[in-house]
Amino acid sequence: MSQKARVINLYKTLLHLGKDWPAGYPYFRNKAHNAFLKNKDETDSKNIEKLIKHGEFVCKEIEALYMLKKYRALKRRYYDS
Repeated sequence: MSQKARVINLYKTLLHLGKDWPAGYPYFRNKAHNAFLKNKDETDSKNIEKLIKHGEFVCKEIEALYMLKKYRALKRRYYDS
């Protein structure tokens, strides 16, 4: 897959993950949009690859936060703590 397609896919994934963001979707969308705009003029393929890897790491971290949030909610619901 080309780097352009990977960047677009990363952006779509981040926007999808942002739907459950605690501060709201518009806040998350603005932050993601600004981050992508900041790096829009990047032409070095190695640096673009590094930015894509960082974006994928951020996606994994967001997913982990959501899983932890769900785990804690279930634990509170079923166990006395």
